[in-house]
Amino acid sequence: MKAELLVSTETLAARLGDPDWIVFDTRHDLAWPDKGREAWQAAHVPGAYFMHLDQDLSGPKTGKNGRHPLPPIPDFAARMNRCGVAPGRQVVVYDDGGGSFAVRLWWMLRWLGHDRVALLDGGFAAWKRENRPLDAAVPPPREGRFEPRPAAGMTVDAGGVAALLGDPAAKIVDARAATRFMGENETLDPVAGHIPGSHNRFWQHNLGYDGRFLTPEELRAEFLEELDGVSPERVVHSCGSGVTACHNLFAMELAGLAGSRLYPGSWSEWCADPARPVATGPK
Repeated sequence: MKAELLVSTETLAARLGDPDWIVFDTRHDLAWPDKGREAWQAAHVPGAYFMHLDQDLSGPKTGKNGRHPLPPIPDFAARMNRCGVAPGRQVVVYDDGGGSFAVRLWWMLRWLGHDRVALLDGGFAAWKRENRPLDAAVPPPREGRFEPRPAAGMTVDAGGVAALLGDPAAKIVDARAATRFMGENETLDPVAGHIPGSHNRFWQHNLGYDGRFLTPEELRAEFLEELDGVSPERVVHSCGSGVTACHNLFAMELAGLAGSRLYPGSWSEWCADPARPVATGPK
């Protein structure tokens, strides 16, 4: 059976306490790194484990590998196993930012071979708005059987991105806000701009006014227009540090356009090397 990509608040509420369902809270704020953990400590979906973007879902920074490099696989696997992740168990991830951080954990689990992982549609905002159960208890450790199996072909490094520059049969999709993409209002990285030839699709365009994802049909129509004949397998997703890039990748999967790849280092890695080209403006 094909794994579901989205789980509704109704479905998750009915599964609270099910030992075969594992829930993760990934709330985060780039400007206030402790905010997500503090919010989780105050109230979270009952049984939800907390994963910190910087400490749990990222690895050591060298100054050349971006702001959120992927963590060492054994370290990540150990964290998942302490939370009970195992084959056949359903994982649900959420945040309070439209899925912009939860997609990182979704993508990592998929990359490492655990397909039964879904986003909570509407996230914590919808859960709280609907007055669903909340808890402040720290869930106890559980025994997992997660064995990471990195999938080939799901990532592209800086050299691979450089090889795509000028290729009309490939497309680099940048998930940042338009102003940062154009090289304006850069507040996170030392160099403003984007990878030359890349196409901008702000990740929030994947959501409706209620914070839930657009329908697969709506997403498919929008992505097909933006890809303009480029096949999904030739699409590479980027952003500031490889996090919200996963949002566009997720949306393409939801739209039935599977096979696109992630540039984990993204702009923060790309611009760390002054020899790499930089573009500004709308495209």
